[in-house]
Parts: sequence; C-alpha cells; structure tokens
Amino acid sequence: MTDNDTIFALSSGAGTAGVAVIRLSGPRSIFALSELAGGKVPAPRTAALRTLKAPSTGERLDRALVLVFNSPASFTGEDVVELHVHGGRAVVEGLLHALSTIQDLRPAEAGEFSRRAFDNQKLDLTEAEGLNDLIHAQTAAQREQALRQMDGELRSLYQGWRRDLLGHLAHLEADIDFPDEDLPEGVSGSVKPNILSLKLNITQHIENSRRGRMLRDGFRITLLGEPNAGKSTLLNALAQADVAIVSDEAGTTRDAIEVQLDLSGYPVRLVDTAGVRDSEGVIEQEGVKRALDKARDADLTLVLLRADTWPAIPEVIRPWIDETTLVIVTQIDRLPDVPVFHVEHLSGVTPMRVTPVSAKTGDGLDSLFEAILCVVGERMALREAPAFTRLRHQTALEEAVDHLDRFQQNAGIDAVLAAEDVRMAVRAIGRITGQVGVEDMLDIVFSDFCIGK
Repeated sequence: MTDNDTIFALSSGAGTAGVAVIRLSGPRSIFALSELAGGKVPAPRTAALRTLKAPSTGERLDRALVLVFNSPASFTGEDVVELHVHGGRAVVEGLLHALSTIQDLRPAEAGEFSRRAFDNQKLDLTEAEGLNDLIHAQTAAQREQALRQMDGELRSLYQGWRRDLLGHLAHLEADIDFPDEDLPEGVSGSVKPNILSLKLNITQHIENSRRGRMLRDGFRITLLGEPNAGKSTLLNALAQADVAIVSDEAGTTRDAIEVQLDLSGYPVRLVDTAGVRDSEGVIEQEGVKRALDKARDADLTLVLLRADTWPAIPEVIRPWIDETTLVIVTQIDRLPDVPVFHVEHLSGVTPMRVTPVSAKTGDGLDSLFEAILCVVGERMALREAPAFTRLRHQTALEEAVDHLDRFQQNAGIDAVLAAEDVRMAVRAIGRITGQVGVEDMLDIVFSDFCIGK
C-alpha cells in the first residue's frame, strides 16, 4: 500500500437505490475508466453516458454517467473519476469486481478519500471533521453546524490565534537575541498583555463550546422521579411511540431507556430511568445508582412529582431540584379538581419551572414541549462564534492555555522559558488543524469516516 495507489469505493449508501456512485482516486483512475468504457473517456468535468464493460471478459455491466476531475482540481487533489451507475446490487458488485481486476487498483479504506484530501491540502482537520459530521447529521442544527465547520470557521479562528502568537513570539525572541538593541518593549510592554488577552479568548471559547458537542452528540434530558411517577408514560408521550413498558407495578423500569428525538431541528437524547427510592434489593439499588448517574451527566433534568402527593418532595429527590431543573407534575387527570401548581409551593427548593401534565389525556404536553424547547434552544443555538465538536480540540486548547499560564509566570523572569511556553502553545493549536506534526492522530481522525469518503 502506497500513497500512489489508485483507490475505489462505493461512495453512496449501500443497498438498492435508483443511483449509486462509485468513486476512484489516484494516478490510474482515468486509465481504469478507459478500460471500462472502451477508451471513450469524456472531457474533464463533463458528464457523459457510457457503456461500461468488464475489461477481462467484455461482459456488459451498465450504462452510466461518468465524470472525470483532473488533478489538482478535485476533492482529493488527485485524478478522480465518478461512476454514476444504477443502484442495483448486481450492477454495483459487478463494477467493484471489475475494478479490482485492473492492475494497481485497490479498495479504499475508511476515510481514505478525505485523508488524501488532507494530505494534498484540500482540507484541514477541522474541515474534514465537519465533513464527517455533515454525513452523519440527523437534524437541521447538526447540518448547519457541520456546514459552518466545513466552511472553515474553526480553521480561521485557530489560525488567527496561531498567527497572533507567532507574531508575539517573534518579539520575545528578538528580546533574547538582541538584548542590547533599542527594540520595542517586548515582554515588559505590549506583548505580555496581548498574549494574556488571547489566553482569555481561548479560555472563553473552551467554556462556550459545550453547545458544539451537544449539537453533535445530542442534548441529554433525563427523567427522574420515584417509582410510578409516570416517567415511562411521559417518555412514550414525548417520543410519540411505545418505547418503554408502562405498568402500575412499581419498579417496572430497571435500567435506563434512551430515545433520540429531533426537537425543532435540535438533536435530543431523552432518557427514562429507574424509579428513585430507598431499597434493599441489589438490582433495584443498581437501577437507582444508574438513574442518578444519568441525572448527574444530563444537560437538563426533568423531575417528576405525582399530582396526588403535591407539593411533597421525596427526600431522595429533593437534592436534584434546583434552578436548572424542570419539575413536571404528573397524572393530573386523576384529580377531580386540578389545583394551581406554583414554584413557591415547593418549600426549600426553587426549580426553573413547574409544568402540570397528563400523559394519558395530553393536557399540558404542549406547554412541556415549549418549556423544553426554550431551554434546548437557548443552550444549543448557533452563535456568531464557531463552536468545536471534538474532545481533541478541547484537549489541545487546554494544553495551549496551560503553556500560556506558564508564560505568565516566566515573563519578566526568564525570557527563554517564556518564549518556549509561547512556542509550545503555538504547536498545541497547530495540531488541531494539522499544521504541525499530527501523524499519530490522523488514523484516529479519519477512521471514523465511512468507506468511500
């Protein structure tokens, strides 16, 4: 296997379809098309109808639209050929087999087309990750964030920080190399405040980018309450499907049940948990532990309290109610007269909001949806500043901040160490986009891609 191999793969989805796209990239791509099409290769960037035959047997495989993209004006920067064929299994398998018989062609590995685009400077790592996110996007918000990342918003932000640090580093090194020269003030003047201001910007970016990861992975909402509080019934009502077993028997739910929803374009992961109560049963204790773990990791917790026990709060539930919690008063259909439910009725705790509902009759569900959407939209809405979606971005940026913290300690004391701290911060940021040695992480980044991309 070498960088000069010509690779091929089905780039569209597997399974029967009206059209399937097979992509080739590498120096033998156009030769391979010539072999399939009997020498009739169309002009670059022009779609043409061709009959494709197996080179070794002459067996007719399909009539297809074919396109040629010459290097370097292609996705990978290499010669690229696309075969838009009928999406039947026999057609696709016949063409893939025919390509495998051509010398110096081989099937592509996962993410190899995008890896070649990176190697040929057609994409940086943040754009490649944005492309992968776009392929896997399931909601409008995920799609928009991925497109923004593909447009280079993160790259521009990180490259700007890196460029500014390199400029400041030049001043620091000038102080070291020419200590007796009449140079601008360097560390003792404008350079140090500028670097510390940049460090503050990076720190704020880290703190504000939780929404980026939530958009990519889904906003986690956990339902928490005592047994028979109506968690599973409410989960089914919100999901509009019977995804959880509902029973009057306490403790029916023993483990977390997760449902993925598209809530007005935002990805939401709704989690039903075991009823929380004091128990001596080993299995139920484990269920309660998992329920509390889910609540601890949640972006939003819905605490369910039964209407017939309102406004009493079980002691095991009380610690989980605060100003970030939505309290749901359930089973209001069981009351002959529905009382007014106010936050003030819950002594000792102050939730964000109290919403009465009946999952059985549907009363209050619209208000609950609005309340949840308000929280989700506020925390996940795309803002002017781009947000990262990968843990590796956060790790590299936190490393850069650590180096700049050390710069702050060394500036004015040891100019050499101060300059080295800035240099290491530059390297940490450069790893995010792939501007410095990142060979050890490339396999990890691109292995998450599908075959054909």
